[in-house]
Amino acid sequence: VYTGILPITQTEAGLAAVMGHEVAHAIAEHGNERMSQALGIQVLGAAGSVVLSTKSPENVDLFNQLYAGGSQLGMLKFSRNHELEADEIGMIFMAKAGYNPQEAIDLWKRMAARGGARPPEILSTHPAESTRIAALQKHLKKAMVYYKP
Repeated sequence: VYTGILPITQTEAGLAAVMGHEVAHAIAEHGNERMSQALGIQVLGAAGSVVLSTKSPENVDLFNQLYAGGSQLGMLKFSRNHELEADEIGMIFMAKAGYNPQEAIDLWKRMAARGGARPPEILSTHPAESTRIAALQKHLKKAMVYYKP
């Protein structure tokens, strides 16, 4: 966590939302999952190359283009799913630590309000703020079970 996020967190509870999210990535072993997924995609690419090695160069080129684009989009989707999972788990962690999990939703509303150019969600490693807010709202009731102010 860097100090640049503090103007957006604004409160101790906002910082707890960020900390819970980051701890959730570690607990859920997202780094290990990404490495496994990347290895799987590489194996698929190698297998495709072997299978197509006796085919026409046009077929090999088409496979390589589809593989490159598809594997990149697939990895981005995995990354967005990891972010949403870390948001959900982080919300529970912050609630267990005594912070109101509603603050995670408020944090993402502040993130959305900061504006700025963003790539389309399908081309991003992170979900759009609106996607995150909707997912967090969906999980709020579950997180509130753990919240004891």
